[in-house]
Amino acid sequence: MSPYAAGRRRVHRSVAAVVPLAVAAALLSARSADASAPAAQAQVVRTATLGDVPLGTFSNGLLPGSVADDRGVDLGGIGSDIYPAGRKGEFWTVTDRGPNGQIKVNGSKRRTFPVPGFDPAIVRIKVTGDSVHVLRAVPITTSSGKPVTGLPNQAGRDEAPYSYDARTALSYDPNGLDTEGIVRAADGSLWLVDEYGPSLVHVSARGEVLTRYVPRGLGLTGTDYPVVEALPEVLLHRKINRGFEGLAQLPGGDLVIALQSPLSLPDTDAGEASLTTRLLRFSPKRKAVTAEYAYRFDPVGVVDPGEDDTSELKISSVVAVGGDRLLVEERTDRAARLQVVRLDRKADILGGRWDDDTTSPSLEQLADPAGSGVPVLAKRLAVDLGKVAGVPGKIEGVARVDHDTLALINDNDFGMTDGTGAFDAQGRLVDSGIETKVVHVRLPRGI
Repeated sequence: MSPYAAGRRRVHRSVAAVVPLAVAAALLSARSADASAPAAQAQVVRTATLGDVPLGTFSNGLLPGSVADDRGVDLGGIGSDIYPAGRKGEFWTVTDRGPNGQIKVNGSKRRTFPVPGFDPAIVRIKVTGDSVHVLRAVPITTSSGKPVTGLPNQAGRDEAPYSYDARTALSYDPNGLDTEGIVRAADGSLWLVDEYGPSLVHVSARGEVLTRYVPRGLGLTGTDYPVVEALPEVLLHRKINRGFEGLAQLPGGDLVIALQSPLSLPDTDAGEASLTTRLLRFSPKRKAVTAEYAYRFDPVGVVDPGEDDTSELKISSVVAVGGDRLLVEERTDRAARLQVVRLDRKADILGGRWDDDTTSPSLEQLADPAGSGVPVLAKRLAVDLGKVAGVPGKIEGVARVDHDTLALINDNDFGMTDGTGAFDAQGRLVDSGIETKVVHVRLPRGI
């Protein structure tokens, strides 16, 4: 057992090895794919697992003193996205805002942050055999080198943050980021997307936020890094916790950003019932959005048979696969399907009536956008991951390994669950037992 984990309660967990910055990462056995699976079907050909790394050890190795008490939580949440690092088996990943959950108090749900000092981080990993190793970790910091934290930005717009037991209100942090997608630019800098703003974030190779691009009219003040209002104002209607999640880098360097869920336009009910979300094209050279596209989900029962709640649909990953083509992941927490789309110039809706939040009915309210003259992106199913044995739930990151193989990573939510049972009477995590896994899936007919 690792000395870092002595005396800590575990649920089906094991502990592992040391990596740079005094951070541990581990080896756990995992099941490999069934070699007898039919050749004509997509199949899992490798599964690797990240072992136990105490979150305090991880965080304090990056930013000493940032976490006083990790409450028994291990490093997790790195499955917010995955991007090839240029060497075989190596990938860039990114954590989200850190351990968080929900507890109902007097009939209302409160968002809890049991480790409020946690700083979102960029994590480079290597998949070797059935293990995931942490090679390097980069904290995301402000211009003065302070942690951005994962706390919400603005009262009245973001959920109020609370302590692990939902009894004590925490402070908002305008620097806070709920990081999700990640790509690496040719100059070594990185681009991330964030759910709070929603925003596109440019960071240096050392993790310093260079610029955060947010919707026009957001009015975010008090940050310790530059903020530029360069995104369409209509994005101010993003659903809480459903901002930007997918990010892709096209061959020419442009970025494609996916809004996780339909906008709450004109209201929450419309967004919950809608099947239409949006993709944006952003030019790093021009520092501007250059195109916007309407993307239509399949019915929720098609993506996840047995599910009937349309609001469970999300886009969590977009991957460039050549030219203007993308893989788009439509998912619920239990199932996912990957669609191939092409960014047709004729489908650009940027700056038109659908970006005007007074348009009625809104884009999100249209039962048949194409029938109403909206140029919805055409798509073709590449693979139904819900039918591939061995693929974990809550896949949030997808990367292309080669012409017929994908690497998938799940978000294990730092082993947390919602509700009062997430922590024991001593305030220590009752671990869910869900591990972070990187799974390789081979597609018989390629991508």
